[in-house]
Amino acid sequence: MTTNPPRHTGLCLAAGVLTGILALYIALVALGNITDFGTNQQFVRHVLAMDTTFKDDDLMWRAVTSTGLQDTAYVLIIVWETVAALVLVWGTCLWARRRDDDFARRISTYGLLMLVLLFGAGFIAIGGEWFAMWQSKTWNGLDAATRVFLLSGIALIVNQLPARREATT
Repeated sequence: MTTNPPRHTGLCLAAGVLTGILALYIALVALGNITDFGTNQQFVRHVLAMDTTFKDDDLMWRAVTSTGLQDTAYVLIIVWETVAALVLVWGTCLWARRRDDDFARRISTYGLLMLVLLFGAGFIAIGGEWFAMWQSKTWNGLDAATRVFLLSGIALIVNQLPARREATT
């Protein structure tokens, strides 16, 4: 007796596609940061140093001027991006296999939450507010971070929507 894999609902398909898009995106970001290390290294250094902000004395005590600490932060970002990419690729593969939607949802949720944390807490809150990235005309990544944060949030919501269970006869 052969068993057919369960039919994917539109919701499962949407969750898998959104997870896959974000897996591709963050994998390309991580690859770019690894293969072109210096470009975004400068970005992180300038944001942490706060050298293109308004230089308000009440805020400048927050600046991190040690290149060692700046580079450590950048490497940690790349590691986080790489792990998130791997988790999201795994989630995408699980959605594509169509065997256990609950497991695919759980793994995808972990990866999507990693993106929400990186782009929401890391880039928008810490970079944007704590290090006043919003003040910089040159080194301001808030628009890009907001786009990824929102797309990740939408994908997370779609992943969490309850699946309709088909009646068994």
